Amino acid sequence: MNSLFIRFFVVLVIALGPTAAPRAAAAPLSDADAQKVQAVISAQLEAFAADDADRAFDTATPKVRQAIGSSGRFLAMVRGAYPMVYRPESITFHKAEVDDGTVLQLVEIKDRESKSWLALFALEQQPDATWRISGCIVAENHWRSA
Repeated sequence: MNSLFIRFFVVLVIALGPTAAPRAAAAPLSDADAQKVQAVISAQLEAFAADDADRAFDTATPKVRQAIGSSGRFLAMVRGAYPMVYRPESITFHKAEVDDGTVLQLVEIKDRESKSWLALFALEQQPDATWRISGCIVAENHWRSA
């Protein structure tokens, strides 16, 4: 097995914590909520493209915002560590699923050098029924789509 593949799933298990334990299959998300989830991710990517730190920061959960501290720090972190998310050339959404209250949305990203990436966004529904991003992990896509 490829070491990158193994690292990707180790990071995934760590990121998801106890929710990553084997259980019944995750449930599909309603079409309406799937559209809202994709809209939040798209809004964040558009905010990155416009260097709008405040708007990008607003798409994160309150817990993430508190942990990072400021919109400027958030933008700098993404710009430095996740250039493929910061400036994607193209994105393709896969079917989102909900597991124990968290939505997992897989997004294929093509960067400006035509390199393919897989980004797994975790989102949580807030008390006001909006969706916010609680995390994202990215790995190189060795299984490029057809």
